[in-house]
Parts: sequence; structure tokens; C-alpha cells
Amino acid sequence: MAVYSMTGYGSTLSSSPGSPRDAGPAGAPAKGAAGPAASGSPPTAVAVEIRSVNSRFLDLSFKLPDELRGLEPALREMLTAGLRRGKVEIRVFTRAGEDSAVPDVSAAALSRLAALQQAVLARLPQASLLTVHEALLWCRPTSAAAPASDETVLAAAGQALAALQSARRREGDKLQAVLLERTAGLRALAAQAEPMVPAIVARQQARFLERWQEALRGAALGAEIADPAWDAAARERALQEAAAFALRVDVAEELARLGAHLEEIERLLERGGELGKRLDFLI
Repeated sequence: MAVYSMTGYGSTLSSSPGSPRDAGPAGAPAKGAAGPAASGSPPTAVAVEIRSVNSRFLDLSFKLPDELRGLEPALREMLTAGLRRGKVEIRVFTRAGEDSAVPDVSAAALSRLAALQQAVLARLPQASLLTVHEALLWCRPTSAAAPASDETVLAAAGQALAALQSARRREGDKLQAVLLERTAGLRALAAQAEPMVPAIVARQQARFLERWQEALRGAALGAEIADPAWDAAARERALQEAAAFALRVDVAEELARLGAHLEEIERLLERGGELGKRLDFLI
């Protein structure tokens, strides 16, 4: 099983087909239509973005247009089934397709606009002639884009979720390689330190006894009468303290525990799946 990061991004762009508009008598364009471009509502583009960052739990946030609010339960079910952890934000954008922005400059539309201009000039001789920009504005289709279908939005969300999961897997593979490299480095350092432990413990114990003896000599010089019984008891206490100190500086047990933890980390990385909490505990 792969290792997945909680950080990732996925997006997709889909198109919802436009809906036909009612035609006039005998197949003529509907009232207000300027030409072929206005024969039906243009397609609607649907863009879905899903981004995820680290979080202890699965925290979902939805940024949807008002007309798509009803899809939130279905989108929530989809994300819950595909993700387990992370602070996840899903954004859905809709806009009319590019065809809706292209003016209809057919001969019929321009002839109709010229006739209207002549009718205005006949009544208002001082009126200005239409500019090219104004003519293009008047020839622009007025039909609204068809609302995006639920199927189109959910399909786009599924594609964006798949892209997010792929991104999280790619980052997880990189993190897995880094962690395995680090565990190998720690294992090598532990192997180098292990044979040094007895010598280090002996050296630290000798230094402790040396300082203890210096303290005893200083105490004896300050005493008016040397008491052999006190001296023997002090030496016995020094040996006990030296043994206890040796146990404190002996890191053999810690090195063994480190090796066990490194083995567990490598086992988890090879198994894959949801590892964050377990790795955090081991580290």
C-alpha cells in the first residue's frame, strides 16, 4: 500500500452541454434571436479545485455557487469515502462557454441592425452612427448559459479528487524515500556508537572517581583528626556512587531501543497507508 501525504492539489475543467431554446413558427429563430448563435443556450464550463493541507482529522470546506448548494451532501460523501485526514477545501466555479461571448456578425444580423439604425436616423437626423464596437455589442447573444448539470459537476469533482489523491501519493513517495534515508543514516550512526559505549562508560566512571577522591582529600586536609572508619565508609560510598553514575551514562539500552524504533518505522513505511500518528509517536 502506498504512503499518502496530507498535502496536495487537484483540479479539472469540464463542460456541461447547453440546452436547446424554443424555436419560432416554422423553425424560425425565437423572438429576440439575432442569428445562429442565439439558437440555444451555450455550454457551461465547470471547474473544480480541491486542495488539502495537514490536519489531525478530516476537515471539509465547500465553496460552491448558490445554484449548486444542493450538491454539498453528495460531494461530502465523495470526499469522505476517498480521504481520511487533512484540511480539505473544494471550490466549484461555473461560467458560460466561450461561444456565448462571440457576437453574431452574420449578414442577416448586420442587415437588421443597419435597418434599425436607418429608422433611428430618419426620426433623429442628429444621432451618431454606430461604431464597430457598438455594433458588436448589439450583435452579442443574449441567451443565458444553461445551468451545469449535477452529473457534470459530480464527474468533475471525481476527476479532481483523483488528481488530488495522485498528488498526495507522489508527495508521499518522496517523503517515504526521505524517511528511509534518514533511518538508514541513524542506523549507521548507532552502529558506530555501539562499540564505543563500554570505553566511554569506563572513562566517565574513572573521571567521577578521580573527582570524588579529590573531594575526599580536601575534606581530610581540613579535618583535625583522620578517622580510618570514616575514610573507609567514604570510599564505599564513592564506589556506590560511581556504579550508579555508570548506569546513568550507559546508553546501550537507548541504542537498542533506537534500533527497535527504526525497524518499526521502516516496517510501517513499507506497509503504507495512514502513518502520521504512529510515526509521530515513534519519533
